[in-house]
Amino acid sequence: MSTSPEPPVVAAADRPVHGSPCPRCAAPLTDDPRFLVWCPACDWNLVPGEDAAPEPTRRERVALARTDRLYEEQAAGGGSPTARRDWLLASAAAGVIHLVTVGTFALAFWLLIAGTVVQRCVGAVVLVIAVTLRPRLGRLPKDAGVLDRAGAPALYGLADRVAAEVGARPVDVIQVTDEFNASYGLVGLRRRSVLRLGLPLWEVLDDQERTALLGHEFGHRVNGDRRRSFWLYSAVSALWAWYDMARPGHDGPVTARDEVSMLVRLGAVFGRLVLRGVAWVLYQGLVLFDRLTSRAGQQAEYHSDVLAARVAGGKATRGMLAALLLLNSVNTAIHQIRAKERGRPRIGRARNRRTEDVPAPPAPDLWERVREHLASVPAAERERLLRLSARDRSAVDGSHPPTHLRIALAARAGDGDAAVTVTAAEGASIAAELEPYLAGLAADLLAG
Repeated sequence: MSTSPEPPVVAAADRPVHGSPCPRCAAPLTDDPRFLVWCPACDWNLVPGEDAAPEPTRRERVALARTDRLYEEQAAGGGSPTARRDWLLASAAAGVIHLVTVGTFALAFWLLIAGTVVQRCVGAVVLVIAVTLRPRLGRLPKDAGVLDRAGAPALYGLADRVAAEVGARPVDVIQVTDEFNASYGLVGLRRRSVLRLGLPLWEVLDDQERTALLGHEFGHRVNGDRRRSFWLYSAVSALWAWYDMARPGHDGPVTARDEVSMLVRLGAVFGRLVLRGVAWVLYQGLVLFDRLTSRAGQQAEYHSDVLAARVAGGKATRGMLAALLLLNSVNTAIHQIRAKERGRPRIGRARNRRTEDVPAPPAPDLWERVREHLASVPAAERERLLRLSARDRSAVDGSHPPTHLRIALAARAGDGDAAVTVTAAEGASIAAELEPYLAGLAADLLAG
C-alpha cells in the first residue's frame, strides 16, 4: 500500500515575512499582514508555490499572439480584417443551419398535406422534431428580480440617459441577479432588450463606475457585435438545440431483460454510438462558431469599453474594470462576515420566540461591510491581482478579452469629462429602489 509523500517542512527562516527582503531580488516585500506576501519588484510569490507561470503550449502561444494583435489593432484605432473574414464565414455557416431548419419544417408540412396515411404519421413525427430543434430566441423575464419603470423610475431614468448618450434605444426590462457580473441581450422575435445587473458587482462600484457599467452594457446595442444579430444568434441557438437532442443522457452500459432479443440490444448500442457521433460533430460546429465569432466579439467588447469611457469618464471605466478582479475578495469578505454572524449569540432572537414584544436583532449591513473591506484592500494587493490577471490572461469569460488589456485600452482613452453624471439625490433614489432586493440577497448569503 503506497502512501503519498509528506509535504516538505519549511524552516521558519525560509518563510516569507512582511517587509523583509525578497529572497530573489532583495527588494522589500509587501507589508500588509492581512494579505499575501509578494515582491512588487520581481513578482516573487505572486502565486504561492509557483515560481513562474506554466510554459504555454503551441496552441496557447498562437492564441496569445492573436489576442495581443487584436489589442494592438484596437489601440491603433483600426478594425480587424480577419474579424470581417471570420464573420462572413460564420454567416455562411449560419445560412446552412437555417436551411436545414426550414427544410425540416417544409418536409414535415409536405408529408402532412400530400402524403399517404403512413407518410402523414411520419410527417407528424418530423414536425415534432422540427419544433423541438427550432432556435430558442429567449423571452422577456417575468420572474424574481424584474424591475418595472413604475417601481424603479430613478434607475430606469439613469439607464435611459446612458442609452441616449451611446445612441441605443431605451431598455425594455431591467433585472437584478445574484451574479458578480452584468449583461445586455435581445430576446424574442421582436428583439426586446433585457439589462441584467448583478447586485454584488453593482454594490462594490461607486456611482460613476456604475454609470460606466451601464455605458458598457448599452454599448453592446451599437458596437457592431454581430454575435447578437438575429441571423447568427438564432443559428447558434438552433445548433445548441440539435446538440442537446443528440447528446446521450447517460454513459452507462445498455441493459435489457433476458426476454429482450439480442437484436434489440445491439440496435440500442448502435443507436447510442450514432448519437454520440452526431453529438460530436455538432459540438465541433459550436466550437467552430465560437472561433469564427470570438475575434469580432472581443473587438465589440473593446468598443463597448471605449463607449463606457465616453459616458462615465476614463477613470470610472478603469475602476469598473478593475473591480472585476475583486471577485475572490468579495467572496472572502462575505465568508468572513457570515462566519462572524454565526458565531454571535442569538439571545434576542430566542426571547422573541417566547415573547412577541421583543424585536429580533437587525440584520447586519452586509453590503456596507463588503465595501469597507474592499476599501481597505491596499494598492499592493490590487496590483498583484492585476499582474496575476496579465500573467494568466484571465477574463470575465471566453467571449471577453483579458481584463488587463481592457484596462490598458481604457487608460489610453485618458480621463476626459463624463457625459453622464449621477447626483447624490439620484444615487440615493436608486439605492432605495434596490434596497428590497439587496436585503433579500444579503439574507440568502448570510444564511448560505
